Amino acid sequence: MLVQQILKAKGDAKVLTVEPGSLVKDAAKVLAENRIGSVVVSSDGRAAAGILSERDIVRELATRGAACMSDVVDELMTKKLVTCALADDANEILEKMTEGRFRHMPVMEGDDMVGLITLGDVVKARLTELAMEKDALEGMIMGH
Repeated sequence: MLVQQILKAKGDAKVLTVEPGSLVKDAAKVLAENRIGSVVVSSDGRAAAGILSERDIVRELATRGAACMSDVVDELMTKKLVTCALADDANEILEKMTEGRFRHMPVMEGDDMVGLITLGDVVKARLTELAMEKDALEGMIMGH
């Protein structure tokens, strides 16, 4: 399965972003209100400068306490983004996420961000694919 198929199945491809210079507490509010695990840091909604996850915030909270909530997202975000393209294979994405121990990956088309794929999206797509393969094999065995 390809990344573009997963995004199509998700429906809403809108990626929630916060601008560079935003406060961590404001980004945390976006995460909580939208029940999401990460937010892309972008000045224009298309170019990804970084990504801030709830894990990034929790790690800093554990180290410095609530003072980190007044930091700007630029200080906590992951700047070295691992991205993927619409034509990438979902199994390869699953491998990259597992090896890198992250759960969110911006989908790029050239320099423009066109979506965000999560580990859960990829696992769901893979399970659907496996169920279809199972049904096809059972149909062949049963002579359908």
